[in-house]
Amino acid sequence: MTESSSRSHDHRGDILFVFAVAAAGYVAWLVRDVLILLYVSALFAVVFTPIVRATGRLRVGRWQPLKGKAVLFLLLAVLGAFTAFGYFTIPPVLHDLDQLSRQAPAKVPEWMGKLQRVPFIDRLDDDEVVDKLQGYAGQAATYTLLSVKNWAGKLADVISGVVLMLYFILEGDQAYHWFLSFFPQPRRARLRSTLDRAAVRMGKWLLGQASLMLILGTASTITFVLLHLRYAYALGVLTGLLNIVPVLGVTVSLVLAASVALIDSWQHALGVVIFFGVYLQVENSYLIPRIMKSRVDLPALAVLVSLLLGFSLAGIVGGLVSVPTAVLVAVLIEEYLVQKDA
Repeated sequence: MTESSSRSHDHRGDILFVFAVAAAGYVAWLVRDVLILLYVSALFAVVFTPIVRATGRLRVGRWQPLKGKAVLFLLLAVLGAFTAFGYFTIPPVLHDLDQLSRQAPAKVPEWMGKLQRVPFIDRLDDDEVVDKLQGYAGQAATYTLLSVKNWAGKLADVISGVVLMLYFILEGDQAYHWFLSFFPQPRRARLRSTLDRAAVRMGKWLLGQASLMLILGTASTITFVLLHLRYAYALGVLTGLLNIVPVLGVTVSLVLAASVALIDSWQHALGVVIFFGVYLQVENSYLIPRIMKSRVDLPALAVLVSLLLGFSLAGIVGGLVSVPTAVLVAVLIEEYLVQKDA
């Protein structure tokens, strides 16, 4: 084979490689939602696998009651917790909504009188106010229907993610060894050691996040009970659970709790706002540096950048996995890119 034909063959191979990469990138973009779901499920499987293994090693004397059943036990425990939460939370809410619908005809004149005392509203006649309220009600109903449809799709994604996570936990070792088999033996050992270190740090992130959720859930429940809020215990539990989503979870909890408090009085709503304001200051200045940084070993700037990137790329799901992803990237960078002094 002449030198010119060899160069021509190399050029053709390079062109085919570029087209193959472009085609693979295009296909990945088309199925990006599925890839994100797979990645999130695999990531949480890595985080929860040590917990499952530790649960399976629990002993009663010489008997290991949960050996081989740890995944099923954890799944049933989570489902039982959510069922109990719905059982104690939904009936009071439905009762209050029923009471509101019954009292609405008698309350309408009172509400209209309050509206007339609002600046600039008193210049509108009653018919115009009613028409505007009906228009807002129609828009709210339409938005609610669309939201229900969107949340139904999100719920299906959550269920699919949980199922995939369980499969990754049960069969993750096989997939992990299959992935490592693509690398030569010397590089394989180094990559395995690096990924194991990343898994340990991501597990520490879960413990730190669980600590923050427990602290906020406990503090908010006590505050809501002292303020005599409706559904104080349910709101406290929900506030703690939503704290798993950085930044956005606290914001949603604040809006929800303040809205419920506003039903009774603006003083209660102000108390809720003051509580969240004080807690955020304590969390950002004291809790996160001592709990998260000591466990995850990431600078605050890296955490902030990862949150911004996660929310911008994949919304709530991206924000949820942004910090453990940053941990994984940081470990890989430290191992393969950072030049260490001899």
